[in-house]
Amino acid sequence: MDNKKRRIVVKVGTNVMTNKDNRILGPVLKSLVRQIATLYEEDIMVVLVSSGSAIAGKEILGEISIKDESKRRQVYSSVGQPRMMRHYYSIFHDYGMRCAQVLATKRDFSPGIHRENMINCYESLLSEGIIPIANEDDAVSVTMSMFSDNDELASLVAELIGAEKLIILSDTEGLYTGHPEDDESEKLNKVQIDENVEKYVQESDKGEGEGRGGMESKIKIAKGTAAKNIPTYIANGKRDDVILDIMAGKPVGTKFTS
Repeated sequence: MDNKKRRIVVKVGTNVMTNKDNRILGPVLKSLVRQIATLYEEDIMVVLVSSGSAIAGKEILGEISIKDESKRRQVYSSVGQPRMMRHYYSIFHDYGMRCAQVLATKRDFSPGIHRENMINCYESLLSEGIIPIANEDDAVSVTMSMFSDNDELASLVAELIGAEKLIILSDTEGLYTGHPEDDESEKLNKVQIDENVEKYVQESDKGEGEGRGGMESKIKIAKGTAAKNIPTYIANGKRDDVILDIMAGKPVGTKFTS
């Protein structure tokens, strides 16, 4: 397989793949894989950056006695990661495709042997037509080695593999000029990196807390990635054929460009 085939990175957040009861939605995962399989047939390789391991772990364990939030995340993620990969392995197998798990911490992207190992891993998987599924290594990733969220991981992977696009799938249609549910709010189809669009999320996010992976964080990551000449999209992951529509140039989500 040509190691220089077109590449994109797709990041799917926890809110996309779960319902209001925090249960993993199988149909959403199947839709994602179906779209990736379609792109695969068009000689476009996809690296999937997937959240969900902590939720999957909680599905298995329920409530645990550990009170420390960092340790709880380590336990839930360690238990849930194999469950998530079992989901993906089974669905990709139905399409005659293979996938692989690639866990990383922030230090793995620092210049040096760790970064070289990451490059070798991704290039080798892609050369064999294997879909890498990336996630933060929550079992060992703490403090300085943590990503701000999986959006940051996706951005770093996109740069690492020379992706032509980064698609961040969330539970919103894109960036709005106010709260998405307000009638006066309009979705922005395109944003330049020097535009002050952060002002639009200050009101809509108030009272919710930024958390890991909030819209303010997504804008920062999208602008930073677009500044590296990798157009970045924020779009609704539960929308039918959202990835295929973006690749077809349809006005889906919000596109960030330099």
